[in-house]
Amino acid sequence: MKDNRRQFLKKCLAFGAGGFVFSNRAVEVHIGARQANIIYVLADDLGYGDLGCYGQKLIKTPNLDRMAAEGMCFTRHYAGTCICAPARCVLLTGLHTGHSFIRDNYATGGYQLPIPGETVTVSKLLKQVGYKCGCIGKWGLGGPDSTGHPNRQGFDHFFGYLGQSQAHEYYPDHLWRNDQKVPLDGKTYSHDLMTEEALDFIRAGKDSPFFLYIPYTIPHTKFQVPDLGQYAEMPWTNDQKTQAAMISRMDRDIGRIINLLKELGIDDNTVMFFTSDNGPHGSSGTLELFNANGPLRGIKRDVYEGGIRVPFIARWPGRIRGGLVTDHISAFWDLLPTCCELAGGEIPASIDGISFLPTLLSSPDRQKQHEYLYWEFKSRGGKQALRMGRWKGVRLNVRTDPNPPLELYDLDDDIGETTEIAGANPQIVSQIEQRMAQAHRYSSYFPLLYGE
Repeated sequence: MKDNRRQFLKKCLAFGAGGFVFSNRAVEVHIGARQANIIYVLADDLGYGDLGCYGQKLIKTPNLDRMAAEGMCFTRHYAGTCICAPARCVLLTGLHTGHSFIRDNYATGGYQLPIPGETVTVSKLLKQVGYKCGCIGKWGLGGPDSTGHPNRQGFDHFFGYLGQSQAHEYYPDHLWRNDQKVPLDGKTYSHDLMTEEALDFIRAGKDSPFFLYIPYTIPHTKFQVPDLGQYAEMPWTNDQKTQAAMISRMDRDIGRIINLLKELGIDDNTVMFFTSDNGPHGSSGTLELFNANGPLRGIKRDVYEGGIRVPFIARWPGRIRGGLVTDHISAFWDLLPTCCELAGGEIPASIDGISFLPTLLSSPDRQKQHEYLYWEFKSRGGKQALRMGRWKGVRLNVRTDPNPPLELYDLDDDIGETTEIAGANPQIVSQIEQRMAQAHRYSSYFPLLYGE
């Protein structure tokens, strides 16, 4: 099946293909005069096909669709990996899972394994160049009193869940504000509290540059929502109705954030991103009913496209032309260098990411390209994946098999990874295997390969 997703998204976004054209020089002058605010919203377990602007037919997402119509949609953007904690580590550090400290979920003392204190994070780098940094939502990279606490990783303000297991409950008995536990009555929807905190952060920071990272918990299971809204009478199961209502509730709050930016007069000086941490969870028939992974194979915990290819929308009025669709190949580890370039900071040399700012500013001649993208995942037998241009290599059971075969797919002609073609392309297979070996660095916490 031909990868025609770019053309499809162009049609979906046709109603919003307006906007202003600014020269690259004008944009650079603007950035130099006043650093742009950066808002990065991360959904939890939202699939490639869960948004209207990516083809969703049943779940209503008018605000995210508007965000796409006023900005740019990426059709070939990838999460850090196929599961929560390591994806977040990749996002904040600019290192793919062959090099990052966290490469799988790893619970210790009720919280995740903390990232080391000396970790270079995007928040630390932005703070060095004058940004106030906030994180509101699900953290998952270290608990209280650990080196991984967000206040020790460059964030001036944190509100939400420190641990991932606690974040499975939308009506918790507490959240955290910085290092203080905030008791709750167990009857308050946490997503709503986090949205209010995000709006307050924006109001308080409107007069100086800020970076706001909002890792929402929607639509991760449990299936919990205050009301089913427009889906109450749909002929679906209660879990399916709840899933749709959760996504639409998050969409509502994306609209509230954008409206506040306009009200405060900082909309045109704020670049806003929206994406998901991995593919859809697929529970309770939601995958089948909503076609949550679109044309892709696999879900969360898979290194096939459905587990790692995610929706990604960027909006910056007057700077990013409205209604654009790009097939630039990018990933979570590109956020750190992109933010550094936006803020006028220095990009660290020892990262895996490449800034996609030229793509945002419609300057493809200036856009550097990845030689390859790489993922690894220790659980479920151990998995590796590598994308090299149109080619995608996948190896399974790498922890238990000393010579695991490499599956090869041509994503330009087979976006659903339905036809395995390694036997017909031995040279490509060899190149991918060599690059997989180069990309993987041994981790004592997350041994991956047979015999490690």
